[in-house]
Amino acid sequence: MLSTPELDWDDTTDQVNATRGLIDKLEPCVVHNEAGRVVWDNDRWDFLNKDECPATVHPSLWRQSRLNTVQGLFEVVPGIYQVRGLDVSNMTIIEGETGVVVVDPLTSREVAAEALGLYTRNRGERPVKAVIYTHSHGDHFGGVLGVTTNEAVAAGDCLVIAPDEFMHHAVSENIFAGPAMMRRAVYMYGRSLPVGAEASVGFGLGQALSTGTVGLIAPTDTVTGTGQEFVVDGVRLFFQLTPDTEAPSEMNFYLPDHRVLLIAENVNHSLHNVLTLRGAQVRDAHAWASYITESIRLFDRAEVLIGSHNWPTWGNDEVMRMLAEQRDAYAYIHDQTVRLMNQGLTGPEIAEEIQSFPGQLARAWSVRGYYGSISHNVKAVYQRYMGWYDGNPAHLWQHPPVEQAKRYVAAIGGAEATVATAREAFEAGDLRWAAELLNHVLFAEPEHLSARELQIASYERLGFAQENGTWRNIYLTGAKELREAGQGTRRTGAPGKESVEMLAALATGQIFESMAVRLDGPRAAAHRLLLRWEFTDTDEVFTLLVGNGVLTPMKGDAPGGEAPQLTLRLERAVLNMVLAQRTTFTEAIGSGAITVEGDVTVLATFHGLLEKPARNFPIALP
Repeated sequence: MLSTPELDWDDTTDQVNATRGLIDKLEPCVVHNEAGRVVWDNDRWDFLNKDECPATVHPSLWRQSRLNTVQGLFEVVPGIYQVRGLDVSNMTIIEGETGVVVVDPLTSREVAAEALGLYTRNRGERPVKAVIYTHSHGDHFGGVLGVTTNEAVAAGDCLVIAPDEFMHHAVSENIFAGPAMMRRAVYMYGRSLPVGAEASVGFGLGQALSTGTVGLIAPTDTVTGTGQEFVVDGVRLFFQLTPDTEAPSEMNFYLPDHRVLLIAENVNHSLHNVLTLRGAQVRDAHAWASYITESIRLFDRAEVLIGSHNWPTWGNDEVMRMLAEQRDAYAYIHDQTVRLMNQGLTGPEIAEEIQSFPGQLARAWSVRGYYGSISHNVKAVYQRYMGWYDGNPAHLWQHPPVEQAKRYVAAIGGAEATVATAREAFEAGDLRWAAELLNHVLFAEPEHLSARELQIASYERLGFAQENGTWRNIYLTGAKELREAGQGTRRTGAPGKESVEMLAALATGQIFESMAVRLDGPRAAAHRLLLRWEFTDTDEVFTLLVGNGVLTPMKGDAPGGEAPQLTLRLERAVLNMVLAQRTTFTEAIGSGAITVEGDVTVLATFHGLLEKPARNFPIALP
């Protein structure tokens, strides 16, 4: 499992490129928020550079993690700079005639401000003339308020440029499904793990995500098609729209005066995810490969390739080679999955059949499975075309996990017999089978001590062997949570608070749509409610109808002239504060921030039907 004989360990190109152009470092590389809490600490990864790779980490992942810890301000070419190692993502800064264009302002305000400060310390104060979001994932826009302000954008002093449908997808991924994704992200990114050789060593694409204040400013300018050009403060930008690739809303752009191609997150020094393990929409591997082909054709004169993660690539031949290898990786996964799918194989069967790339791809460092993997990408391609059902009638209506586990354990002869069989598999090195058997025991009998202890050992061994950083984190987080459960520290968790800055960037309709997916339908079915919302600062009117267990937001009045049971008058900022749990409806009405007309009990009924999402629902246990 640890063997990687096809790799050239004497090739130091990546090590040279990761440090090329270093101007300055942040020392210590630790960032705090206003309250003094650490929101980023790159120095905790120092052990990766001081120690040799131990037996508990795949040597290829160790190498990748070392490269990802390199931090500082780097000159890519004169006039283009990157700050790396201050978050999972990179901030790119392009100098114009009087100011700068900031690309992908990291995950949170504090680290973005620190990154811009590192640039300013070395290059001088320059106003931010534009911010570019390359795509709709939070680590590429969340720190925007660290580099500009809402006031500067509203005044026209700073543009915000984003790809088509950016706000729609930023909301649907980060707001609608955000709570479930955040919980699974704890496993994928190893957020609850300590760092170290027996714990987290990063996740391939980067080391960690910053944990500061997340914000969002809606775009002022949208890229709607390939070939669209902007000139911002004298900087020429040629855009390539790449929807349904690494993100549903994404774009690359070329700087012809510098011959630099910024490839967003479509090309990285790692195989990426066709379906991220935290959950998301399945991405289109075929389109992804096709857009990289288009990039090769459009930007064949590029001398430098920079991305939203990892380090740059210099030289036209090397740029074209990397683009081609990444293109071929996604194309191979797509085409071979479809070929075998049409031979009747299912997703898990195809994943066993395609365990590595052929030829030169097998030797290419940039398509190693540090973040995405061939295995789960193959299953994602199958899912995109065929869905969750594999066609086998036995799988059409299976019991849910707990009931299934009880029946499996009973059929094997009880929990003790199942654990004994799992122990034999564990000792024989068949860790996947051991983990599956033990999972049945723990879902049937969650307090079974020997099953829990053996499952912890199984997960740890599986984690230590992984070249893929996210797989390692998932296994080790599962082991950690099982250990904590055994010590009586199992948590269910309270809902976290929403970001006021994030809510402020959403359209009012999006706010109400996010409420709809939190309505407890079975309880709501007993009510018919009609609430009119008048926003005094934006002159917007919305009517919310609750009927048949569904919340329907409507702009304007209710159809048919139906009278609302309650009318609320307020500023949008007040609603943001209530939803962010900085105040309550009762307090806002009491202070006069909200005035009401009609039956005020309707508001309490309505609010009581909205569920608070769980933040720490169980995963390794039922």
